[in-house]
Amino acid sequence: MNLKMPTEKEVRAAYRQGEDAVVALFHQITTQVAEIGEELAKQTSAIVALQAQTAKNSSNSGKPPSSDGYSKPNAPKRTTSQRKKSGKSTGGQTGHKCGCSLKDEQISGHEKRQVFHVPQIHIEVNTHQTEIKICPACGTKNKGDFPHNVTQPTQYGSGVKTWASYFSTQHFIPTARILQIFKDLTGHGVSEATVLKSCRQLSEKVSPTMSAIKTILLQSPVVCFDEPGIRVEGRLHWLHNASTDTVTYYIIDPKRGQIAIENMEILPNYTGTACHDHWKPYFSYDNCKHSLCNAYHLRELDFLEKQYQQSFASKMADLLLEINQAKYESEADSFSPIILESYQQRYDAILEEGFSTNPEKPPDPNKKSKRGRTKQSPVYNMLKRLRDFKEAVLAFMYDFRALFTNNQAEQDVRMLKVKLKVSGCFRSLTGAEEFVENRAYVSTVRKNDLNVFQAIQAAFEDKAFIQQFPVRIM
Repeated sequence: MNLKMPTEKEVRAAYRQGEDAVVALFHQITTQVAEIGEELAKQTSAIVALQAQTAKNSSNSGKPPSSDGYSKPNAPKRTTSQRKKSGKSTGGQTGHKCGCSLKDEQISGHEKRQVFHVPQIHIEVNTHQTEIKICPACGTKNKGDFPHNVTQPTQYGSGVKTWASYFSTQHFIPTARILQIFKDLTGHGVSEATVLKSCRQLSEKVSPTMSAIKTILLQSPVVCFDEPGIRVEGRLHWLHNASTDTVTYYIIDPKRGQIAIENMEILPNYTGTACHDHWKPYFSYDNCKHSLCNAYHLRELDFLEKQYQQSFASKMADLLLEINQAKYESEADSFSPIILESYQQRYDAILEEGFSTNPEKPPDPNKKSKRGRTKQSPVYNMLKRLRDFKEAVLAFMYDFRALFTNNQAEQDVRMLKVKLKVSGCFRSLTGAEEFVENRAYVSTVRKNDLNVFQAIQAAFEDKAFIQQFPVRIM
Protein backbone atom coordinates (compact mmCIF):
# COMPACT_ATOMS: atom_id res chain seq x y z
CA MET A 1 0.00 0.00 0.00
CA ASN A 2 1.41 3.40 -1.02
CA LEU A 3 0.88 6.62 0.87
CA LYS A 4 -0.96 9.04 -1.43
CA MET A 5 0.09 12.54 -0.40
CA PRO A 6 -2.08 15.52 -1.45
CA THR A 7 -0.65 17.84 -4.08
CA GLU A 8 0.14 21.47 -3.37
CA LYS A 9 -2.91 22.45 -5.37
CA GLU A 10 -5.16 20.25 -3.21
CA VAL A 11 -3.69 21.70 -0.01
CA ARG A 12 -4.22 25.31 -1.17
CA ALA A 13 -7.80 24.44 -2.21
CA ALA A 14 -8.50 22.98 1.24
CA TYR A 15 -7.21 26.13 2.97
CA ARG A 16 -9.44 28.29 0.80
CA GLN A 17 -12.46 26.15 1.70
CA GLY A 18 -11.90 26.60 5.39
CA GLU A 19 -10.93 24.71 8.56
CA ASP A 20 -13.25 21.72 8.01
CA ALA A 21 -11.69 20.97 4.61
CA VAL A 22 -8.17 21.11 6.09
CA VAL A 23 -9.15 18.77 8.94
CA ALA A 24 -10.72 16.35 6.45
CA LEU A 25 -7.56 16.38 4.33
CA PHE A 26 -5.28 15.61 7.29
CA HIS A 27 -7.72 12.97 8.52
CA GLN A 28 -7.41 11.30 5.13
CA ILE A 29 -3.60 11.31 5.44
CA THR A 30 -3.74 10.01 9.03
CA THR A 31 -6.05 7.17 8.02
CA GLN A 32 -3.67 6.12 5.24
CA VAL A 33 -0.70 6.17 7.66
CA ALA A 34 -2.61 4.01 10.16
CA GLU A 35 -3.56 1.51 7.47
CA ILE A 36 0.03 1.31 6.28
CA GLY A 37 1.17 0.83 9.89
CA GLU A 38 -1.26 -2.06 10.34
CA GLU A 39 -0.11 -3.65 7.10
CA LEU A 40 3.55 -3.34 8.11
CA ALA A 41 2.77 -4.84 11.52
CA LYS A 42 1.11 -7.84 9.85
CA GLN A 43 4.05 -8.30 7.49
CA THR A 44 6.55 -7.99 10.35
CA SER A 45 4.59 -10.58 12.37
CA ALA A 46 4.54 -12.95 9.40
CA ILE A 47 8.29 -12.52 8.85
CA VAL A 48 9.02 -13.20 12.53
CA ALA A 49 6.81 -16.30 12.43
CA LEU A 50 8.60 -17.61 9.34
CA GLN A 51 12.00 -16.87 10.88
CA ALA A 52 10.93 -18.68 14.05
CA GLN A 53 9.77 -21.65 12.02
CA THR A 54 13.01 -21.98 10.10
CA ALA A 55 15.15 -21.36 13.20
CA LYS A 56 13.75 -24.37 15.08
CA ASN A 57 15.90 -27.47 15.35
CA SER A 58 16.46 -30.33 17.80
CA SER A 59 18.52 -28.15 20.16
CA ASN A 60 15.85 -25.48 20.77
CA SER A 61 12.53 -27.29 20.29
CA GLY A 62 10.86 -30.69 20.42
CA LYS A 63 11.87 -31.52 16.83
CA PRO A 64 13.80 -34.81 16.46
CA PRO A 65 17.51 -34.70 15.51
CA SER A 66 16.68 -36.45 12.23
CA SER A 67 14.87 -33.29 11.09
CA ASP A 68 18.06 -31.19 11.27
CA GLY A 69 19.24 -32.47 7.89
CA TYR A 70 22.88 -32.27 6.89
CA SER A 71 23.45 -28.99 8.71
CA LYS A 72 23.64 -30.18 12.30
CA PRO A 73 23.34 -27.47 14.98
CA ASN A 74 26.33 -26.91 17.25
CA ALA A 75 28.39 -29.43 15.26
CA PRO A 76 32.09 -29.30 16.21
CA LYS A 77 34.42 -28.08 13.49
CA ARG A 78 36.71 -30.70 12.00
CA THR A 79 40.38 -30.05 12.69
CA THR A 80 43.40 -31.41 10.84
CA SER A 81 46.90 -32.01 12.07
CA GLN A 82 49.50 -29.35 11.18
CA ARG A 83 52.36 -31.89 11.40
CA LYS A 84 54.08 -32.59 8.09
CA LYS A 85 55.25 -36.04 7.00
CA SER A 86 59.02 -36.55 7.22
CA GLY A 87 59.21 -39.08 4.40
CA LYS A 88 61.20 -41.53 6.57
CA SER A 89 60.15 -45.13 7.09
CA THR A 90 58.92 -46.27 10.49
CA GLY A 91 61.19 -48.01 12.98
CA GLY A 92 64.92 -47.66 13.57
CA GLN A 93 66.76 -45.35 11.17
CA THR A 94 70.02 -45.97 9.38
CA GLY A 95 73.00 -44.89 11.47
CA HIS A 96 71.54 -45.55 14.91
CA LYS A 97 73.76 -47.35 17.49
CA CYS A 98 73.78 -51.17 17.01
CA GLY A 99 74.34 -53.69 19.84
CA CYS A 100 76.65 -56.68 19.88
CA SER A 101 75.65 -60.30 19.11
CA LEU A 102 73.58 -61.97 21.88
CA LYS A 103 73.95 -65.52 20.58
CA ASP A 104 76.07 -66.83 23.46
CA GLU A 105 74.51 -64.70 26.23
CA GLN A 106 72.41 -66.24 29.02
CA ILE A 107 68.63 -65.73 29.08
CA SER A 108 67.73 -63.16 31.73
CA GLY A 109 63.93 -63.48 31.53
CA HIS A 110 60.90 -64.02 29.31
CA GLU A 111 58.21 -61.84 27.80
CA LYS A 112 54.88 -63.28 26.72
CA ARG A 113 52.26 -62.12 24.27
CA GLN A 114 48.82 -63.64 23.76
CA VAL A 115 46.65 -63.78 20.66
CA PHE A 116 42.92 -64.37 21.05
CA HIS A 117 41.09 -66.27 18.32
CA VAL A 118 37.45 -67.03 17.59
CA PRO A 119 37.16 -70.75 16.75
CA GLN A 120 35.41 -71.82 13.59
CA ILE A 121 31.63 -71.75 14.10
CA HIS A 122 29.68 -74.68 12.79
CA ILE A 123 26.22 -76.20 13.09
CA GLU A 124 26.05 -79.29 15.29
CA VAL A 125 23.40 -81.93 14.79
CA ASN A 126 22.25 -83.79 17.90
CA THR A 127 20.37 -87.00 17.20
CA HIS A 128 17.78 -88.12 19.73
CA GLN A 129 16.78 -91.77 19.61
CA THR A 130 14.07 -93.58 21.54
CA GLU A 131 13.41 -97.27 21.80
CA ILE A 132 10.35 -98.91 20.31
CA LYS A 133 9.08 -102.09 21.88
CA ILE A 134 6.08 -104.29 21.08
CA CYS A 135 4.11 -105.77 23.93
CA PRO A 136 4.25 -109.60 23.65
CA ALA A 137 0.81 -109.90 25.24
CA CYS A 138 -1.31 -107.44 23.20
CA GLY A 139 0.99 -106.50 20.34
CA THR A 140 0.84 -102.77 21.10
CA LYS A 141 3.77 -100.72 19.83
CA ASN A 142 5.30 -98.62 22.63
CA LYS A 143 7.68 -95.69 22.05
CA GLY A 144 9.93 -93.85 24.45
CA ASP A 145 9.57 -90.11 25.06
CA PHE A 146 11.66 -87.45 23.33
CA PRO A 147 12.69 -84.28 25.22
CA HIS A 148 9.72 -81.94 25.48
CA ASN A 149 11.28 -79.39 23.10
CA VAL A 150 12.02 -81.96 20.38
CA THR A 151 8.76 -82.13 18.45
CA GLN A 152 9.74 -82.62 14.78
CA PRO A 153 11.81 -85.15 12.81
CA THR A 154 14.22 -82.27 12.01
CA GLN A 155 14.24 -78.85 13.62
CA TYR A 156 16.49 -76.04 14.74
CA GLY A 157 17.50 -75.85 18.37
CA SER A 158 17.54 -72.88 20.73
CA GLY A 159 21.03 -71.83 19.59
CA VAL A 160 19.97 -71.14 16.00
CA LYS A 161 16.77 -69.41 17.17
CA THR A 162 18.77 -67.29 19.59
CA TRP A 163 21.14 -66.17 16.85
CA ALA A 164 18.32 -65.26 14.51
CA SER A 165 16.25 -63.30 17.04
CA TYR A 166 19.33 -61.71 18.64
CA PHE A 167 20.53 -60.24 15.33
CA SER A 168 17.03 -59.00 14.53
CA THR A 169 15.95 -57.66 17.92
CA GLN A 170 19.18 -56.35 19.38
CA HIS A 171 21.03 -55.20 16.27
CA PHE A 172 18.14 -54.53 13.82
CA ILE A 173 19.79 -56.53 11.04
CA PRO A 174 17.41 -57.16 8.11
CA THR A 175 16.34 -60.74 7.48
CA ALA A 176 18.27 -61.10 4.20
CA ARG A 177 21.51 -60.09 5.91
CA ILE A 178 20.86 -62.47 8.79
CA LEU A 179 20.65 -65.31 6.26
CA GLN A 180 23.97 -64.15 4.83
CA ILE A 181 25.57 -64.09 8.30
CA PHE A 182 24.52 -67.69 8.92
CA LYS A 183 25.91 -68.76 5.55
CA ASP A 184 29.22 -66.92 5.95
CA LEU A 185 29.92 -67.88 9.57
CA THR A 186 28.58 -71.42 9.76
CA GLY A 187 28.52 -72.58 6.17
CA HIS A 188 24.89 -73.54 6.70
CA GLY A 189 22.03 -71.64 5.10
CA VAL A 190 18.76 -71.03 6.95
CA SER A 191 15.53 -69.79 5.43
CA GLU A 192 13.72 -66.50 5.90
CA ALA A 193 10.85 -68.43 7.49
CA THR A 194 13.25 -69.72 10.16
CA VAL A 195 14.25 -66.19 11.15
CA LEU A 196 10.67 -64.92 11.25
CA LYS A 197 9.48 -67.98 13.18
CA SER A 198 12.29 -67.54 15.72
CA CYS A 199 11.24 -63.94 16.41
CA ARG A 200 7.61 -64.97 16.71
CA GLN A 201 8.45 -67.78 19.14
CA LEU A 202 10.59 -65.42 21.24
CA SER A 203 7.63 -63.04 21.65
CA GLU A 204 5.55 -66.00 22.87
CA LYS A 205 8.26 -67.05 25.31
CA VAL A 206 8.66 -63.56 26.84
CA SER A 207 4.93 -62.86 27.15
CA PRO A 208 4.92 -63.77 30.90
CA THR A 209 7.74 -61.27 31.41
CA MET A 210 5.63 -58.55 29.80
CA SER A 211 2.81 -59.26 32.26
CA ALA A 212 5.26 -58.99 35.14
CA ILE A 213 6.58 -55.69 33.79
CA LYS A 214 3.08 -54.18 33.70
CA THR A 215 2.61 -55.12 37.36
CA ILE A 216 5.93 -53.50 38.27
CA LEU A 217 5.07 -50.30 36.40
CA LEU A 218 1.78 -49.97 38.28
CA GLN A 219 3.71 -50.23 41.57
CA SER A 220 6.49 -47.80 40.62
CA PRO A 221 6.51 -44.30 42.18
CA VAL A 222 7.48 -42.69 38.85
CA VAL A 223 6.82 -43.89 35.28
CA CYS A 224 7.86 -42.16 32.05
CA PHE A 225 5.51 -42.12 29.05
CA ASP A 226 6.00 -41.28 25.38
CA GLU A 227 4.16 -41.94 22.10
CA PRO A 228 6.25 -41.34 18.95
CA GLY A 229 4.96 -42.11 15.49
CA ILE A 230 5.95 -45.35 13.77
CA ARG A 231 5.07 -46.62 10.29
CA VAL A 232 3.40 -50.02 9.89
CA GLU A 233 2.19 -51.35 6.54
CA GLY A 234 2.86 -47.90 5.06
CA ARG A 235 0.51 -46.18 7.53
CA LEU A 236 1.22 -44.07 10.59
CA HIS A 237 0.82 -45.88 13.91
CA TRP A 238 1.95 -44.91 17.40
CA LEU A 239 4.48 -46.58 19.66
CA HIS A 240 3.24 -46.13 23.23
CA ASN A 241 5.98 -46.54 25.80
CA ALA A 242 5.94 -46.78 29.59
CA SER A 243 9.25 -47.27 31.35
CA THR A 244 11.44 -46.85 34.41
CA ASP A 245 15.18 -47.36 34.87
CA THR A 246 14.58 -51.10 35.41
CA VAL A 247 11.80 -52.09 33.00
CA THR A 248 10.44 -51.17 29.55
CA TYR A 249 7.01 -51.76 28.04
CA TYR A 250 5.67 -51.01 24.54
CA ILE A 251 2.51 -51.39 22.53
CA ILE A 252 1.74 -50.35 18.94
CA ASP A 253 -1.65 -48.83 18.23
CA PRO A 254 -3.21 -47.13 15.19
CA LYS A 255 -4.49 -44.46 17.59
CA ARG A 256 -2.48 -41.92 19.52
CA GLY A 257 -5.12 -40.69 21.95
CA GLN A 258 -7.07 -41.95 24.89
CA ILE A 259 -8.23 -45.18 23.22
CA ALA A 260 -4.63 -46.34 22.87
CA ILE A 261 -3.83 -45.29 26.44
CA GLU A 262 -6.74 -47.39 27.64
CA ASN A 263 -5.52 -50.33 25.54
CA MET A 264 -2.13 -50.10 27.23
CA GLU A 265 -3.83 -50.62 30.63
CA ILE A 266 -1.23 -48.77 32.67
CA LEU A 267 -1.98 -45.06 33.04
CA PRO A 268 -5.74 -45.52 33.76
CA ASN A 269 -4.83 -47.63 36.82
CA TYR A 270 -1.65 -45.81 37.86
CA THR A 271 -1.47 -43.85 41.12
CA GLY A 272 2.15 -42.61 41.14
CA THR A 273 3.72 -39.74 39.16
CA ALA A 274 3.49 -39.88 35.37
CA CYS A 275 6.32 -38.05 33.62
CA HIS A 276 5.58 -36.99 30.04
CA ASP A 277 5.53 -34.15 27.55
CA HIS A 278 2.67 -31.67 27.42
CA TRP A 279 0.30 -33.90 25.48
CA LYS A 280 -3.22 -33.14 26.66
CA PRO A 281 -4.73 -36.70 26.73
CA TYR A 282 -2.36 -37.58 29.59
CA PHE A 283 -4.05 -34.97 31.75
CA SER A 284 -7.37 -36.79 31.32
CA TYR A 285 -6.24 -39.07 34.15
CA ASP A 286 -6.41 -37.49 37.58
CA ASN A 287 -5.81 -40.80 39.39
CA CYS A 288 -2.09 -39.95 39.28
CA LYS A 289 0.18 -36.93 39.58
CA HIS A 290 1.80 -35.40 36.49
CA SER A 291 5.36 -34.26 35.89
CA LEU A 292 6.27 -32.36 32.71
CA CYS A 293 9.57 -32.79 30.87
CA ASN A 294 11.75 -29.77 31.59
CA ALA A 295 14.27 -30.66 28.89
CA TYR A 296 11.53 -29.66 26.46
CA HIS A 297 10.92 -26.43 28.40
CA LEU A 298 14.62 -25.54 28.37
CA ARG A 299 14.80 -25.94 24.60
CA GLU A 300 11.69 -23.80 24.10
CA LEU A 301 12.95 -21.12 26.50
CA ASP A 302 16.29 -21.01 24.68
CA PHE A 303 14.39 -20.54 21.41
CA LEU A 304 12.25 -17.70 22.81
CA GLU A 305 15.31 -15.90 24.17
CA LYS A 306 17.24 -16.05 20.89
CA GLN A 307 14.39 -15.65 18.41
CA TYR A 308 12.12 -13.22 20.27
CA GLN A 309 14.70 -11.56 22.59
CA GLN A 310 12.73 -12.49 25.72
CA SER A 311 14.81 -11.84 28.84
CA PHE A 312 12.39 -13.75 31.09
CA ALA A 313 13.18 -16.98 29.16
CA SER A 314 16.83 -17.16 30.26
CA LYS A 315 15.85 -16.30 33.83
CA MET A 316 13.27 -19.11 33.92
CA ALA A 317 15.72 -21.60 32.42
CA ASP A 318 18.38 -20.64 34.98
CA LEU A 319 15.87 -21.00 37.82
CA LEU A 320 14.75 -24.48 36.73
CA LEU A 321 18.36 -25.64 36.45
CA GLU A 322 19.21 -24.08 39.81
CA ILE A 323 16.36 -25.89 41.55
CA ASN A 324 17.34 -29.19 39.98
CA GLN A 325 20.98 -28.74 40.98
CA ALA A 326 19.99 -27.87 44.54
CA LYS A 327 17.78 -30.95 44.66
CA TYR A 328 20.65 -33.30 43.80
CA GLU A 329 23.04 -31.55 46.16
CA SER A 330 20.55 -31.69 49.03
CA GLU A 331 21.18 -34.28 51.72
CA ALA A 332 17.53 -34.19 52.77
CA ASP A 333 14.58 -35.95 51.13
CA SER A 334 12.79 -32.70 50.36
CA PHE A 335 13.14 -28.92 50.43
CA SER A 336 12.08 -27.05 53.54
CA PRO A 337 8.86 -24.95 53.33
CA ILE A 338 10.95 -21.76 53.38
CA ILE A 339 13.05 -22.83 50.40
CA LEU A 340 9.95 -24.00 48.52
CA GLU A 341 8.25 -20.67 49.08
CA SER A 342 11.34 -18.78 47.90
CA TYR A 343 11.55 -20.76 44.66
CA GLN A 344 7.82 -20.35 44.04
CA GLN A 345 7.99 -16.58 44.49
CA ARG A 346 10.89 -16.32 42.04
CA TYR A 347 9.02 -18.51 39.55
CA ASP A 348 5.90 -16.33 39.79
CA ALA A 349 7.93 -13.11 39.51
CA ILE A 350 9.57 -14.28 36.28
CA LEU A 351 6.17 -15.17 34.83
CA GLU A 352 4.82 -11.76 35.82
CA GLU A 353 7.74 -10.09 34.06
CA GLY A 354 7.01 -12.12 30.94
CA PHE A 355 3.29 -11.35 30.93
CA SER A 356 3.96 -7.64 31.42
CA THR A 357 5.68 -7.42 28.04
CA ASN A 358 3.61 -10.12 26.33
CA PRO A 359 -0.04 -9.59 27.33
CA GLU A 360 -2.88 -11.64 25.96
CA LYS A 361 -4.18 -10.46 22.59
CA PRO A 362 -7.82 -9.30 22.70
CA PRO A 363 -10.37 -10.72 20.22
CA ASP A 364 -10.10 -9.24 16.72
CA PRO A 365 -13.14 -6.94 16.23
CA ASN A 366 -12.86 -7.34 12.46
CA LYS A 367 -13.04 -11.13 12.60
CA LYS A 368 -16.22 -12.28 10.88
CA SER A 369 -16.59 -15.53 12.81
CA LYS A 370 -16.68 -15.30 16.61
CA ARG A 371 -15.91 -19.00 16.97
CA GLY A 372 -12.54 -20.19 18.23
CA ARG A 373 -9.93 -18.55 20.39
CA THR A 374 -7.80 -15.61 19.41
CA LYS A 375 -4.44 -16.79 18.15
CA GLN A 376 -1.72 -15.88 20.63
CA SER A 377 2.03 -15.50 20.16
CA PRO A 378 4.42 -18.42 20.93
CA VAL A 379 5.80 -16.36 23.81
CA TYR A 380 2.39 -15.92 25.44
CA ASN A 381 1.50 -19.58 24.91
CA MET A 382 4.69 -20.66 26.69
CA LEU A 383 4.04 -18.28 29.57
CA LYS A 384 0.49 -19.57 29.90
CA ARG A 385 1.66 -23.18 30.00
CA LEU A 386 4.24 -22.43 32.70
CA ARG A 387 1.55 -20.62 34.70
CA ASP A 388 -1.37 -23.03 34.28
CA PHE A 389 0.73 -26.18 34.76
CA LYS A 390 3.05 -24.85 37.43
CA GLU A 391 2.59 -27.88 39.71
CA ALA A 392 3.49 -30.29 36.90
CA VAL A 393 6.47 -28.19 35.78
CA LEU A 394 7.85 -28.07 39.33
CA ALA A 395 6.86 -31.63 40.28
CA PHE A 396 10.55 -32.51 40.62
CA MET A 397 10.84 -29.76 43.25
CA TYR A 398 7.84 -30.81 45.32
CA ASP A 399 8.65 -34.53 45.23
CA PHE A 400 12.29 -35.59 44.98
CA ARG A 401 11.25 -38.90 43.39
CA ALA A 402 9.79 -37.06 40.39
CA LEU A 403 12.07 -36.50 37.41
CA PHE A 404 13.37 -33.28 35.90
CA THR A 405 13.10 -34.64 32.35
CA ASN A 406 11.35 -37.39 30.41
CA ASN A 407 14.65 -38.57 28.95
CA GLN A 408 14.13 -42.15 30.12
CA ALA A 409 11.14 -42.65 27.83
CA GLU A 410 12.83 -40.84 24.95
CA GLN A 411 15.90 -43.05 25.27
CA ASP A 412 13.75 -46.18 25.30
CA VAL A 413 12.04 -45.27 22.02
CA ARG A 414 15.22 -44.09 20.31
CA MET A 415 16.35 -47.58 19.31
CA LEU A 416 12.98 -48.29 17.73
CA LYS A 417 13.59 -45.24 15.54
CA VAL A 418 16.93 -46.76 14.55
CA LYS A 419 15.08 -49.92 13.52
CA LEU A 420 12.84 -47.85 11.23
CA LYS A 421 15.84 -46.11 9.68
CA VAL A 422 17.26 -49.52 8.82
CA SER A 423 14.10 -51.16 7.50
CA GLY A 424 11.90 -48.18 6.56
CA CYS A 425 8.74 -49.58 8.14
CA PHE A 426 7.19 -52.75 9.50
CA ARG A 427 5.58 -54.82 6.78
CA SER A 428 2.84 -56.20 9.05
CA LEU A 429 1.17 -55.20 12.29
CA THR A 430 1.75 -58.67 13.73
CA GLY A 431 5.47 -58.47 12.99
CA ALA A 432 5.63 -54.99 14.54
CA GLU A 433 3.88 -56.18 17.71
CA GLU A 434 6.22 -59.16 18.00
CA PHE A 435 9.26 -56.95 17.51
CA VAL A 436 8.34 -54.36 20.17
CA GLU A 437 7.54 -57.12 22.67
CA ASN A 438 10.95 -58.70 22.05
CA ARG A 439 12.59 -55.29 22.20
CA ALA A 440 10.93 -54.54 25.55
CA TYR A 441 12.38 -57.79 26.87
CA VAL A 442 15.87 -56.94 25.57
CA SER A 443 15.68 -53.40 26.97
CA THR A 444 14.63 -54.70 30.38
CA VAL A 445 17.45 -57.26 30.36
CA ARG A 446 20.00 -54.55 29.59
CA LYS A 447 18.67 -52.29 32.33
CA ASN A 448 19.27 -55.12 34.79
CA ASP A 449 22.89 -55.56 33.62
CA LEU A 450 22.34 -59.02 32.14
CA ASN A 451 23.75 -60.59 28.98
CA VAL A 452 21.22 -60.10 26.17
CA PHE A 453 22.28 -63.15 24.16
CA GLN A 454 22.11 -65.41 27.19
CA ALA A 455 18.74 -63.96 28.23
CA ILE A 456 17.26 -64.67 24.78
CA GLN A 457 18.63 -68.21 24.85
CA ALA A 458 17.15 -68.70 28.32
CA ALA A 459 13.76 -67.58 26.99
CA PHE A 460 13.85 -70.27 24.28
CA GLU A 461 14.61 -72.79 27.02
CA ASP A 462 11.52 -71.63 28.94
CA LYS A 463 13.62 -69.73 31.47
CA ALA A 464 12.82 -66.16 30.45
CA PHE A 465 14.00 -63.39 32.73
CA ILE A 466 10.95 -62.97 34.94
CA GLN A 467 12.30 -62.58 38.46
CA GLN A 468 10.60 -60.08 40.73
CA PHE A 469 12.26 -56.90 39.57
CA PRO A 470 13.08 -54.36 42.27
CA VAL A 471 10.80 -51.32 42.26
CA ARG A 472 13.42 -48.58 42.48
CA ILE A 473 13.12 -44.86 42.90
CA MET A 474 14.43 -43.44 39.66
